Amino acid sequence: MNSFSTEQHPGVCAEPPAATQGFVFNHSMLRVKDPGVALDFYTRLLGLRVLRKLDFSEMRFSLYFLAHVTADDPIPQDAGERSAWTFSQRGILELTHNWGTESDPAFKYHDGNAQPQGFGHLCFSVPDLDAAVAWFDQHQVPFVKRPDQGKMKDVAFIKDPDGYWIEIVEPARLKTLGMARDEWTASAS
Repeated sequence: MNSFSTEQHPGVCAEPPAATQGFVFNHSMLRVKDPGVALDFYTRLLGLRVLRKLDFSEMRFSLYFLAHVTADDPIPQDAGERSAWTFSQRGILELTHNWGTESDPAFKYHDGNAQPQGFGHLCFSVPDLDAAVAWFDQHQVPFVKRPDQGKMKDVAFIKDPDGYWIEIVEPARLKTLGMARDEWTASAS
């Protein structure tokens, strides 16, 4: 059993309150202009699968819930059970499509990185950063930053079709990320 609970910093609650037992971070939502374009990007280029689509015709929008799943995942076939299962998972991406935006050539969502800044990015970890970069290059995915650019090496940022930034990392390359030189020298000893 791992005894690590949390890093301590000002404002951090040392122990989660009992009332939060069982809370799960389920999903983050992005609004997308054209669901066909966004779904192609996230399923074909990032390997996500659509777990559930929900339509709200009165309010004229649809929700698409995507995640990385395998053939071994116990995903229910029944739509209602699959909805409940989807909302019990971790790390899901919700794409929200407000109907009609795909037909408006001038329509664009704020990416969160232009001023005023707010939302920053999603992050996908990959087993091989170089292979992922080659995959994105092969499919002409726009880069904000390549792994060898800037001061933060071994971290890439690409853009999805709506301009949202997606960080791409290889976990094994990040062991010294954010450490001062003397910290990572000591941790390597």
